Amino acid sequence: MLKCVSHASKVLSAGLALGLMAVAPANAAGDKPAWSYEGSTGPENWGKLSPDYAACAIGAQQSPVDLTGAVEAYPAMPSVHWRTMPLRVKNNGHTLDVIAAPGSFMMLGTVLYELVQFHFHTPSEHVLEGQTFPMEIHFVHRSEAGDLAVLGVFVMEGAANSALEPIWALMPKEPGEASSATLIRPTDLLPDDGALDRYAGSLTTPPCSEIVTWSVYLEPIEASSAQIAAFSQLFGANARPIQASDRRFLLRSD
Repeated sequence: MLKCVSHASKVLSAGLALGLMAVAPANAAGDKPAWSYEGSTGPENWGKLSPDYAACAIGAQQSPVDLTGAVEAYPAMPSVHWRTMPLRVKNNGHTLDVIAAPGSFMMLGTVLYELVQFHFHTPSEHVLEGQTFPMEIHFVHRSEAGDLAVLGVFVMEGAANSALEPIWALMPKEPGEASSATLIRPTDLLPDDGALDRYAGSLTTPPCSEIVTWSVYLEPIEASSAQIAAFSQLFGANARPIQASDRRFLLRSD
């Protein structure tokens, strides 16, 4: 069975997690140690940088994982209700966040999760049956209780993606925010096939809190090599290495 944590612990961890996702760089206010994707502050050392990051080293439900050995099941499928929204982006020093306007949400079973933001990793953080993709998008949602649910979408090299064009055009080259009257539809970045893998995991950045229900779509969407390169040239490789599954059940729906 998927492991549980106490409600109080989850709310506290969620606050820390969303604070890190929304305020960047991580040590901008001097209250959190800097972390990165390489060297002495890279993923292998995250757990040593601060007691708050201990889960990065000792957690038993860490993400990302290799999506392999899944059990055929019928997990609650995400029901997405995302609105068209004005474009607002933030270069947080680690990735590009697209900040969601209020009113977009996802239902997972009977629980409502509000869309907070979505962001990008290159290469993909999750691996599908051993296959790594050039990019992955994470749609981050939060419930009223403070739980997180993230939808993961793989991106493969192919045709230019028109949904990414306005986001890339507004992408700040330095840490900071930018906004535009341009309207975007996040649903344009979802695959047509809704088959996915579900598992209990964590944030893939410090503090690596184990409060996330992951749903990762099996079908990738496409982006051009130029679009993928434009992101990777700005942020570099920003993917955490694969973590041990630690006997967690991986549930696959088709």
